[in-house]
Amino acid sequence: MDSTSTYHGSCLCSAVTFRIDGPIKAVSHCHCSQCRKAHGAAFASYGSVPATRLTVCDPEQAIRVFKSSPSVSRSFCATCGTNLFWSDAAGKFADWVSIALGTLDTPFQPVQQKHVHVQSGLSWVDGPRDWTSA
Repeated sequence: MDSTSTYHGSCLCSAVTFRIDGPIKAVSHCHCSQCRKAHGAAFASYGSVPATRLTVCDPEQAIRVFKSSPSVSRSFCATCGTNLFWSDAAGKFADWVSIALGTLDTPFQPVQQKHVHVQSGLSWVDGPRDWTSA
C-alpha cells in the first residue's frame, strides 16, 4: 500500500497541473467505448477522489470540458489533448472526480483495482480471466 497522502499530476505539456490531498479510491480500468475513444487506448485507468480534495492549477485556462452524456463531463487540456478528469453530476458520487491515473507524476500503488465494462472491450485485448466487470 502506498502511504503517500498527497499526489501531484499534470497534462503532457504541463499547462494544467493538479494536487490531490488524500487517498485515491475506486481504481478502475474502463473498457467502455467512450473511455477508449477519450484516451485513444484499449482502456482507461481512473481513480476517484472527493472534488474538495482536488486542486487544479490552470493559469492558461487550457482546460476544456466535453459533455459525453447528459450528466457526465470529461475534462482535457486544449493545448496538448491530455484527458484529465471525468465526473458524473448525477447519482451517489456526484461530488467526486475521477482522475486519469496516467497523468499522475507522484508514484501511486492502488490497494484494489478492477476492470469494468469488459464486455465492451476490444477483441484483440487479452486479459486475465479474473477481470471483473461492472
